Amino acid sequence: MRRSMLFMPGNNAGMLLNADFLCADSIILDLEDAVSTAEKDAARILVRNAVRTLEYSRSEVIVRINPLDSPFFESDINEIVQVAPSMLMLPKVSCAEDVIIYDEYVSKAEKKCGMEKGSVKFIPLIETALGVENAYKICSAHERVTAVLLGAEDLSADLGCKRTKGGAEIAYSRGRIVCAAKAAKVACYDTPFTDVNDDEGLKVDAQVAKSLGFTGKAAISPRHVAAINEVFSPTMQEIEYAAEVLRTIKKAKEEGLGVVSLRGKMIDAPIVARAQQVIEAAKELGVDIDE
Repeated sequence: MRRSMLFMPGNNAGMLLNADFLCADSIILDLEDAVSTAEKDAARILVRNAVRTLEYSRSEVIVRINPLDSPFFESDINEIVQVAPSMLMLPKVSCAEDVIIYDEYVSKAEKKCGMEKGSVKFIPLIETALGVENAYKICSAHERVTAVLLGAEDLSADLGCKRTKGGAEIAYSRGRIVCAAKAAKVACYDTPFTDVNDDEGLKVDAQVAKSLGFTGKAAISPRHVAAINEVFSPTMQEIEYAAEVLRTIKKAKEEGLGVVSLRGKMIDAPIVARAQQVIEAAKELGVDIDE
């Protein structure tokens, strides 16, 4: 279950060494914004060797490479694909054609390494106004795309607006990306909350993201991971209600009833679907379900 995604600087050996112990569902080893131009080559080799030799058994490994308009992205792909991370995070994706170009380079690298084509999945980072408007095309551009991430800091700069904790300036973009991802049947992740000292603000922001339909949320600080995991995990109350819904529906079918209610509310298809989602999430977390 992928709820939290923690960015880790690709040029920090100590952080790469300890990344698997920070309880994030996914770690994003960053070769882009967290690494200066002078350190790009060294960081790329460090990340390659970390993925190859360290046992990241608790967290999924994602590597954010450099964008297509940089001189680094092809070298990133050639070095990183060979160690088979779960996903490559593609920065500044603004259209479906960007995804196709990345695929061409990754396919060549996979072939060179003797890997099956399509082994490495993509998570495009949508952080431009054009990217937001093309969100569905990006989400459905290629079968490698399994998730998308909203990058609100660069997006706000592109929009020419101030980034705020309240997030009114990205409300449209959040909704647009969630709808696009759901329509394309891929996961969607909310932008990091950048004030590392505001624990309450982070929790509120995560709750807003969950209420909009985001699958999870990215983080730039390890101290945010626990709160994100909590917000995006079903509560015991939600699990118990979901199990009761499914038991009620099962009993109604056995008795040949076409209409059924629970706690004074009609149980229709959307409620059943939501209950199934909650139970599936609970099982992934290892919760013992009484069905």
